[in-house]
Amino acid sequence: MRFSGSWCATGRRPMTVEACAEIVRRGDPDRFRAAMAAPVAARARLFPLYAFNVEVARAPWVTEEPMIAEMRLQWWRDVLEEIAGAGPVRRHEVATPLAAVLGRDEAVLLDGLVAARRWDAYRDPFADSAAFDAHIDATSGHLLWVAARVLGASHGEAPLRDLGYAMGVANWLVAVPELTARGRQPLVDRCPEAVGALARAALDRLGAAQAARGEVPPEAVPAARAAWAAGPILRRAAEDPRRVEEGALAPSEFRRRAGLLWRAVTGRW
Repeated sequence: MRFSGSWCATGRRPMTVEACAEIVRRGDPDRFRAAMAAPVAARARLFPLYAFNVEVARAPWVTEEPMIAEMRLQWWRDVLEEIAGAGPVRRHEVATPLAAVLGRDEAVLLDGLVAARRWDAYRDPFADSAAFDAHIDATSGHLLWVAARVLGASHGEAPLRDLGYAMGVANWLVAVPELTARGRQPLVDRCPEAVGALARAALDRLGAAQAARGEVPPEAVPAARAAWAAGPILRRAAEDPRRVEEGALAPSEFRRRAGLLWRAVTGRW
């Protein structure tokens, strides 16, 4: 059976870093901007990874049928298994460039990311806060750590995972209205007190990452910079948790661009 869509292997689409960059530009503009602030060599390694994340993140949402969503996600797990096995990898606009930047360990980590995305295909709530935290770490945390690894980082995992958690919670809180509209139950507890506590816990993890900045190698900075918008979002949620349900967390476009520019100029994240 053949399915339409970019998840399906095809030789008709360009299998280049530029094609991956366009996928990221359209599907994940914040990571696109962060990657464009990186050196050219780093972009060539980040864009295939971020394009993979866009494709996996949207795979469950192009159908209302959980079984079809599972098949789409399984296709990506099969790609990662091929990469981890160091054998031939199917030709695909994202899979082919991705295979050029991943090693076995990175492919295994990303398999956990794809598995976590199964949550999006169903309407079940998270069992508890531990299940929610595990989901954030498997998606945002794995992605940030793999991004650092493909750039050459061999240490600094703990602060980068703290940073990934903060970024993941910030993005999740921004997405709450849309997830709710699509019939999902994105929060373990939706009361303002619980939402505020979640935002503060993520801010604590962000603070821990920043306090351990010296443990993060320079190679990982372009990957870490993808979390540039997390702090302002989390602070807004902590100050007034009602902004989450109202969809009023994201800072203005000017402030977003200015924040990233400051980090790029100063070399910070």
